[in-house]
Amino acid sequence: MKKISILVGSLRQGSFARKIAKNIIPMFPQNYQVSIVEIGHLPLYNFDYDDPAMTDFPLPEAYTEFRETIKTSDGIFFVTPENNRTIPACLKNAVDIGSKPNNDVAWKNKPNGIISHSVGKMGGYSSQKNLRLALSYFDMKTVGQPEIFLGNSPTYFDEDGNLNTEKTREFLQDYVNRFVQLVEENA
Repeated sequence: MKKISILVGSLRQGSFARKIAKNIIPMFPQNYQVSIVEIGHLPLYNFDYDDPAMTDFPLPEAYTEFRETIKTSDGIFFVTPENNRTIPACLKNAVDIGSKPNNDVAWKNKPNGIISHSVGKMGGYSSQKNLRLALSYFDMKTVGQPEIFLGNSPTYFDEDGNLNTEKTREFLQDYVNRFVQLVEENA
């Protein structure tokens, strides 16, 4: 059983990023355990938590749990909107938390996939490029072309939050398939 953690870069329960994530979960093979890892409760990253000399700053339990979840994952999937031409603060915070301590980086060598979206036409291009830049530091293997930028994201869903076009479903399924291949090659 392969374990995949999905990080959603929006805290809103009804967000389009969350709808995308929920729609791709059933696209994975049956021998994959895929779940959304919540990041909204994570305290803002402060290096004092990881500095052994700072005894007044005990490491938050949420950090330890999050890092262990990422470390025990066979792959990481990101679904993110674009906020002000970059990734949302909650997602950047999660990336930072997983990047420490330096001798035990949770992200190291994990295969990853990224779907970005925006309510406008650009599809979260800038957020995806910024996220890819941050993740490249950790030697994370990333699904290549074609990248997924979903512009005008509100138009992709029916009233129940399901994808409303077969073409979009097929496009996302192809990306998930390529991500699964990357995970299998990295096993």
